[in-house]
Amino acid sequence: MFKAVLKTIALLVILFVMLYVGMNNTHEIDFHFPIAGTTAKTPIHTFAALIYFGVFAVGLLAGTILTAGGDGGRKKSGGRDK
Repeated sequence: MFKAVLKTIALLVILFVMLYVGMNNTHEIDFHFPIAGTTAKTPIHTFAALIYFGVFAVGLLAGTILTAGGDGGRKKSGGRDK
């Protein structure tokens, strides 16, 4: 249970930092990401905080997917240890 509380507190700290950055970056920027292809010719022109949130959300989802799929195809033993 302590581990879950610690993870929740860590997530709240990260979300606070994201909120703080968003409050202080209200100007518009041009976001270039040529690997994606679509932003090579026409960059995304939006608020810096929105770009920051999008990058954070993609990273959080990727981390969640990688963590959730940690066991893969391992077969659990029925309680017998050899």
